[in-house]
Amino acid sequence: MSLATTTEQRELRATVRRFLADRMPLTRVRELMATDTAFDRQVWDGLAGLGVQGLAVPQAHGGAGYGFGELAHVVEECGAALLPGPLLATIGLALPVLLAADDHRYLPGVASGRTVATVAWLAPGGGWDSAGESLTVANTDAGWRLSGSASTVLDGLVADLVLVVAGTGAASTVVAVESGGTRTALPALDQTRPLARLDFDDVPCTPVGRVGDGARLLDTALDTAGTLLAAEMVGGARACLDMAVGYAKVREQFGRPIGQFQAVKHKCAEALVAIEGAEAAARYAAWAADENPAELPVVATLAKASAAQAYFRAAADNVQIHGGIGFTWEHDAHLYFKRAKASLMLFGDVGAYRRRLADRLGL
Repeated sequence: MSLATTTEQRELRATVRRFLADRMPLTRVRELMATDTAFDRQVWDGLAGLGVQGLAVPQAHGGAGYGFGELAHVVEECGAALLPGPLLATIGLALPVLLAADDHRYLPGVASGRTVATVAWLAPGGGWDSAGESLTVANTDAGWRLSGSASTVLDGLVADLVLVVAGTGAASTVVAVESGGTRTALPALDQTRPLARLDFDDVPCTPVGRVGDGARLLDTALDTAGTLLAAEMVGGARACLDMAVGYAKVREQFGRPIGQFQAVKHKCAEALVAIEGAEAAARYAAWAADENPAELPVVATLAKASAAQAYFRAAADNVQIHGGIGFTWEHDAHLYFKRAKASLMLFGDVGAYRRRLADRLGL
C-alpha cells in the first residue's frame, strides 16, 4: 500500500485547479451565494467534461473506473476553491448508495453529469440518526408510493434524482424519486452549500437495492461522504493557511511583518501540523474505500473528525491573523470560516463522531 500521490493524480489535481481558478473564482462564488441554489450548470458540465463525476463509476456504466482515491484529490481542490454545487451530494452520498445497492440504472447519468443526485433521510427537527422516522413507503396497487418529509437535504432544490431512505415497517428502504413532491429552500450558515426541505404526498418511487436494506446503504453512503468531506476540508484548511501566511508576510506592525512575531508563527505552525495529520487520515480513508471497505467505518469516522478540527482551527486562525479586516463581509476569510463550521457539523459534530468511533471500536 502506498498513499504517495502519483503523477497521474498530480496532473488531475492541476487540471481541476486551473479549471476552478478560471471558472469559479471567489467573486463568482459570492454571486452564486446570493441565489437559492448556488449552482452553476455550466461549471457542473465543465467538471463532467473533465470526467470528475465519473471517476468512481465503473467503465461499463460510462465512468472512468478509478475510485474514491482519485476523487479525494479532486475534492481537495474543490474545497480549496470553495466550489458551490452538488458535487458532495452526488458523488459523496448518492453514488455510494447506487454502487452499494448494485443498481446501475442511474450511473450513466451521474457519470456524464446529466444527473444531479442527492440523498434524503433526515426527519424535520430530528438528528442525523433519524432515518425513516418521517418518511414511509409502501407497495400499493398503483406501485410504490412515498409520503412524508425530509429536512436538511443537500442541494435538494437542484437534484434530478433524490434517493430517499424511508421506513417500510420495522426496517427502511431506499427509493428513487425523479419527480413529484414539494421542495423548499432552508436557511444555511454556509450559503455555498444550500439545504432544502422535501415534502412527499403519495409520490411514485422506485426501490433501489433490496427492500429493507436502507440502513446498510445509508451507512455506506455516510462513510464515503465523510471521507470525501474530510478531503474537501483538508483542501479548505490549506487554503486558509496559505491565505494567513501570505498576509502575515506583508502586514506590518511595529516596523516589521507580523509573520516575524512568535505568536503568529506558532499559530501557522500548529495549523500546519493539524492539517498534515488530517490529510494523512483522509488519504488513508479514501484508500480504504477502494481497497479495504471493511476498515472504512472506523477510518472514515477518524478522518472526518480530524479534518473538521483542523479546518475550523485554520479558518479561525486565518480570521484572527487578518485582524479587523478578517471580520468584514468584503474579505474572503469569513467564507472559509462558515464553510469550516458548517462542514464540522455536517453528518454530526466532532463529539458525535468520537462517540461513533468508540462504538465502532467496541470501546
